[in-house]
Amino acid sequence: MALIFGTQDKHLILLEQQLAVEINYRGEMVQILADDDAALKRARKAIQALQVLVVRGIPVHTSDVIIAAKMVMNDDIENFTALYEVELTKDAVGKPIRLKNMVQKIYVDSLKHHDVVFGIGPAGTGKTFLAVVMAVQALRNGQVKRIILTRPAVEAGENLGFLPGDLQEKVDPYLRPVYDALYHILGKTATERMMERGIIEIAPLAYMRGRTLDDAFVILDEAQNTTTMQMKMFLTRLGFNSKMIVNGDSTQIDLPNRIKSGLIDASEKLSGLTSIDFVYFTAKDVVRHPVVAEIIKAYEV
Repeated sequence: MALIFGTQDKHLILLEQQLAVEINYRGEMVQILADDDAALKRARKAIQALQVLVVRGIPVHTSDVIIAAKMVMNDDIENFTALYEVELTKDAVGKPIRLKNMVQKIYVDSLKHHDVVFGIGPAGTGKTFLAVVMAVQALRNGQVKRIILTRPAVEAGENLGFLPGDLQEKVDPYLRPVYDALYHILGKTATERMMERGIIEIAPLAYMRGRTLDDAFVILDEAQNTTTMQMKMFLTRLGFNSKMIVNGDSTQIDLPNRIKSGLIDASEKLSGLTSIDFVYFTAKDVVRHPVVAEIIKAYEV
């Protein structure tokens, strides 16, 4: 139980908060107090699911407890252990990278079976991170020769013109989530080495015009800030033996008024094509701190 409930019972406290129960334990005996049988059963199932990880020798982290609590609240706890049977890859320090929920599993499976995949949903659902993980995995397996990551240079309330440096230096801060994902998976040194050799390219969307991207894993982030013509331009860059991922959040559009988002336009025009898949995330799929999901829900009202 100590391995499940964590240092100073931090996981126990988290379960109590997420599942609205009171948990007491002594040794290996656990007592769950709840106002109704449904809450009691959910807490028991969550603890049993975490117990399976301990038995398998998998350390239980705060994120695992949050995932178990979310899945039991969504009546999906039966799929909890299935997430831990798949290790996508290891990060720069050798820690396994695994899926966090079933929608992420659908997203990853879709990437394996489609050349073009749209991931649409709020921030914090792991769209960008998973896309980079799959790109690195494809590169390591020799399926592609390079990774190209891009996003439109649209200001979110700021003005690019006041930032110092050339266009690349102005846009780099807006690509920080992509850099963070690469540093997490490959490490800073390996990432910079691959960028110097042209194996990894990070550039604003405008740099994609006129190119055909063969043998590449191409990721477009913040796609909600593309115009319809930019989206068409990007999608038609797809070359042979390449994969393309388009990620965005249709609720966070920073385009000027009356300009239609290329992401929304593409979801309307391309949803009927079997060769292209759309995976939709919701606030329930947020894998950050539990408060983030609550904030997203509050802003959706």
